[in-house]
Amino acid sequence: MTVISEGISRVRAFALPAGMSRDGQANQLAGAAIIKWHSTYSDMLHQVYVNGKFAGVTVEPAQRQIVVPIPLSQKTAVRIEVFAVEPRFADTDFSDVVDVRQTQAGRVKIGFPRTDNLPLDGNVDYYLNNEKLNKRRIKIHPKSADKGGFGLSCFGLSDFGYDGSAAIGFGKGDFGCGWFGFDSDMLSWQSRQLQTGKYKFGIKITDDCGNETQEIETEQLTVITPAEPAKSLEIKSFDEQSGKLILRIK
Repeated sequence: MTVISEGISRVRAFALPAGMSRDGQANQLAGAAIIKWHSTYSDMLHQVYVNGKFAGVTVEPAQRQIVVPIPLSQKTAVRIEVFAVEPRFADTDFSDVVDVRQTQAGRVKIGFPRTDNLPLDGNVDYYLNNEKLNKRRIKIHPKSADKGGFGLSCFGLSDFGYDGSAAIGFGKGDFGCGWFGFDSDMLSWQSRQLQTGKYKFGIKITDDCGNETQEIETEQLTVITPAEPAKSLEIKSFDEQSGKLILRIK
């Protein structure tokens, strides 16, 4: 595993204020936070991810704190994670690996390869319990760039009679999802914020003549709504020897 979470504990976040009132309270946030943690690794660097996105990396193994940007929205909790990585992977973004681990996202993202066997002028619609979720139909191919196929590029210059000079090349799309070794880009859609529960989504594809495919269903997906940020908390007591902290709701 290239990112390691075991052995990392006591991850704490302290929002940085952009302004202070006379009584010492922060009256404005700066959109950044100091992240501190404990780690058992003395020969590795540490990456910090905010809501599943790569936010920063330490510069030497002994470093145990870093300043990273955070969302200013107070409506949902901010997920902050710290992982140990080998120095050679310090600048590698593992967002895809980290995000797959998480189930408490509150939203569902559906994606499939935008291959050339889909209708060129087709549309895609997303459904939940027979209710269409997208207000407008989504074009499968919003523009003619990055396409392969007969007559769309230089005839006869690729394998199996398949024109390929206009197709997405190696390393520019999703590897292994296209035809004949071509990479494919992904058609992605994200739902609104959902309540905790189990969901099955449906997908319908329509060509330019109005012909619809049979609705394709996803597997049953479990959604857990993110916790809301704690409000009106104050420190009641703290035992320095045991490290026990008691909070009180005002």
